[in-house]
Amino acid sequence: MSCGDHHETDCSEVLDHLYEYLDQEMPEGDKSKIKEHFDECSPCLEKYGLEQAVKKLVKRCCGHDDVPADLRSKVLGRLELIRAGEEVPDQPVLSQESENGSTSLEGANPPRA
Repeated sequence: MSCGDHHETDCSEVLDHLYEYLDQEMPEGDKSKIKEHFDECSPCLEKYGLEQAVKKLVKRCCGHDDVPADLRSKVLGRLELIRAGEEVPDQPVLSQESENGSTSLEGANPPRA
């Protein structure tokens, strides 16, 4: 996409890095270039606004799923073992079927190198 106007930072480059900008995962210098581009380019600003709204909607609708405490502690325990270089038990993190009848996660052992 291009608005047809000349900008220091091209529209396609800005849009290629839009999600990094939204997620605040880029260096300050790059952030300021993109912000400056948005100040000059209404089509890119509009696209940014749309993507920002979608991100907020997804967070609002999907960001409230709580992790069961027992699963959290088991996963954190296994991560500690992996970081320490210790042997990780080869057993499921949760049983095949949870209380609500849905299939749950199985063993969380990473592949050995």
